[in-house]
Amino acid sequence: MKIAVVGATGLVGSVMLKVLEERNFPLTELIVAASENSVGKEIHFRNKSVKVISLADAVTAKPDIALFSAGSAVSLEWAPKFAEAGTYVVDNSSAWRMNAEIPLIIPEVNINVLKKTDHIIANPNCSTIQMLVALYPLYREFGISNIVVSTYQSVSGSGMKGISQMRSEREKQPYTPFYKRNIDLNCIPQCDDFTENGFTKEEMKLVNETHKIFNDRSIHVNATAVRVPVTGGHSESVVVTLDKSATEGEVMAALKQAPGLILKSATEDYPTALEAEGKDEVFVGRIRKDLYSDKVWNLWIVADNLRKGAATNTVQIAEHIASNFLTI
Repeated sequence: MKIAVVGATGLVGSVMLKVLEERNFPLTELIVAASENSVGKEIHFRNKSVKVISLADAVTAKPDIALFSAGSAVSLEWAPKFAEAGTYVVDNSSAWRMNAEIPLIIPEVNINVLKKTDHIIANPNCSTIQMLVALYPLYREFGISNIVVSTYQSVSGSGMKGISQMRSEREKQPYTPFYKRNIDLNCIPQCDDFTENGFTKEEMKLVNETHKIFNDRSIHVNATAVRVPVTGGHSESVVVTLDKSATEGEVMAALKQAPGLILKSATEDYPTALEAEGKDEVFVGRIRKDLYSDKVWNLWIVADNLRKGAATNTVQIAEHIASNFLTI
């Protein structure tokens, strides 16, 4: 089985390679592709060196699956070319997420909608992934009418430019600003650009992707996305309104049984971004019933945005494709 990683020299691409290796993905040949500036560089994988090739050469190689993490413009241009060559493309950019013809997949939530004929598959936004992994068991058991979420997103969500700015500020070194405000020792209530309605693109991703993944536009979603001076791991404070009243025992039981989710039920045993870093699971804690309603619950949700929020989710989709759609 041939697997290509497009954008292999980037931050998420490098984590994809690490996750493929850790999970012992059943590949026989690895193809690493990137921009012309990176062609000829060497990537180490499973104790071997693999040379970076161009995207055109990667298409010609006809990989079975291509994992994309090279930005929306590259995905829009090249994903169809790979798909036409018979490759399954799992794309980590925002390019295809809201395309009605393209499935938007979180394996623990809606892998059942993926068909053998789907040759371009979209990976959701990192913040959406961790929120819905935690909320899906509640949605399935009780229904959900309303979600209010505040995210606390690490600088790694902006790639190396975000990490570089924070480090440069901290070390008092000169830098080219990426954020519109200082990020070190600060919180910036703006992730991505503002839209006409006053919400940012990042906040609207949480709205639109939730509707698509749950296939339910009746859910009201209001989001505030905040960039915080953390290197890795996103955190979320979520207030969810259920359709039906639920006891604490029922909520805990639903969360405890959910795949890919680790429940921290003790009051002071809450998860943090630092503890989630390097792990593939989503963590949930600080679970409290609303002071006034049995239908409203408060949750604190944490995950590694580069792993489950990007690379791991992508590889999980590829594993499903390999097991169900390809003959090994």
